[in-house]
Amino acid sequence: MSTQHLLGPSSVGSVMLDIGGNTGALVIVTGPEWHGHEIEISPKDQDPAVRTHVAVRARHVSSGVRYTAVFPALPAGPYVIWRTATEPAGTVVVAGAAVTEIEWWHQP
Repeated sequence: MSTQHLLGPSSVGSVMLDIGGNTGALVIVTGPEWHGHEIEISPKDQDPAVRTHVAVRARHVSSGVRYTAVFPALPAGPYVIWRTATEPAGTVVVAGAAVTEIEWWHQP
């Protein structure tokens, strides 16, 4: 999904992850063309209309700038990543008590 927001870069320590037990986090690394766009996901084995979305932000890190969408607290399990409102792009499995990171290079 590709709604766009005008967001400034996030500052150091501006993302809090709430992981532990059966809850994990998902970080989707993108290119700068995704900055401000939303990425939607839904649990794989549930109603695909029930989705969670976050915007891609520029995140300043020691090695430069990374463009990421951060889902800070998700129940562990498989998720569908949506390319458009009706077209899935793939799946990812979020591990409990961990941060799952993937690279995403589809065009917004």
